[in-house]
Amino acid sequence: QLPLVESGGGLVQPGGSLRLACAAPGSNLDYYALAWFRQAPGKEREGVACLSTSRTNTNYGDSVKDRFAISLNNAKDTVYLQMNDLKPEDTAVYYCAASGNYLGWDCLRDSSMDYWGEGTQVTVSS
Repeated sequence: QLPLVESGGGLVQPGGSLRLACAAPGSNLDYYALAWFRQAPGKEREGVACLSTSRTNTNYGDSVKDRFAISLNNAKDTVYLQMNDLKPEDTAVYYCAASGNYLGWDCLRDSSMDYWGEGTQVTVSS
């Protein structure tokens, strides 16, 4: 089992920034592909960003490219999602996920993920 705990969500105005964190207490994330997904009310879950197992590839959903960035800390126990220039359509519950499979650039598939966090709410509104 790999416990994943998200934090950092909240209410932000359009154009603002948030940084989400996903911690894996007592675990090393260095051997997992890592990803962030989101789900808005009445919509399907959407891939936001992922980091390949080798750490040589990142992949982003079309709607967040050039605004969001995924990263892993040096201790290899927390993955971040930096979100800039937030828009109302970014409002959703954000989930972090990890896969024990070796994933490359195509890591943004929820069917490939083995472990999921409980989610954190992000609301973008004035």
